[in-house]
Amino acid sequence: MKNNTISKTFLWMCFGLLVTFVTGFLVSKNVTMLENIYSSWGYVGFVIIELLLVIFLSARVMKMKPTTAKVCFLIYSFFSGLTFSSIFVFYNLNSLIVIFLVAAIIFALMAFIGFVTKADLTKVGTYLLFGLIAIVIVSLINFFINSSTLNTIISIVCVLIFIGITAYDVQKIKELDKLGLPSDNLAIYGALDLYLDFINLFIHLLSLFGRNND
Repeated sequence: MKNNTISKTFLWMCFGLLVTFVTGFLVSKNVTMLENIYSSWGYVGFVIIELLLVIFLSARVMKMKPTTAKVCFLIYSFFSGLTFSSIFVFYNLNSLIVIFLVAAIIFALMAFIGFVTKADLTKVGTYLLFGLIAIVIVSLINFFINSSTLNTIISIVCVLIFIGITAYDVQKIKELDKLGLPSDNLAIYGALDLYLDFINLFIHLLSLFGRNND
């Protein structure tokens, strides 16, 4: 494992998170931008763009020029920040900071375990991915029935799933690097995976423990 690859991976992940959180915070302070983003079709449009970007980047990142991959990742992080702005409106800032730190500690611990463990996490990762698919289906059902109890259960399960997936993804990046793949491209590929792991862990912890603004 080339240490510079994993270092670049975490560096780009952190850079992406910084872009997302700064964008979200600044947008939350601009009423006009909030109104445009959360208009009847505006939010749906941004979510679709965000989804298309992550699908495109996931599929093409290893075939892109390194600079193109980095720019696409930052663009995705920016659009994610636009839709992320709502958390700064609905949740208390101190609560956001505390939960962010808790998520960061959990994430760092699981990333370390994924990096140093000798156990093969492939099967565990497969089970977790199937679990994630099941959660997506249940979440779609809950969108229509709007059960607060089910929503809490979904958040708890998602926290557990993304704790495990974090370790799995770090080990996956470590193994992929042994194949001699381009370091810069692999770093962006890994950064995107870990970015999504952290964001989902943070969001579901926030759903469970976040304090709303009065």
